Amino acid sequence: MDTSNHYSMNTLFAQLGLPSETEQINQFLSEHRLVDNQKIEQGEYWTPAQAAFLQEAIAQDSDWAEIVDHLDAALRH
Repeated sequence: MDTSNHYSMNTLFAQLGLPSETEQINQFLSEHRLVDNQKIEQGEYWTPAQAAFLQEAIAQDSDWAEIVDHLDAALRH
């Protein structure tokens, strides 16, 4: 039985209903940012459903939490 974690930035973007090809993700990251004390779900570019998903992933330490943390870091660079 395969129990490895298959979550990636591509699968996260697909889960969020966003274009999920690497080039599209890079474009999104180049166009969107978070400021120092802003939580990831507070980005003005998320829909309410996307923001709720991101907030719950972190709050519940779900399987998505690690890749959401990576997205958070990428939005700060």
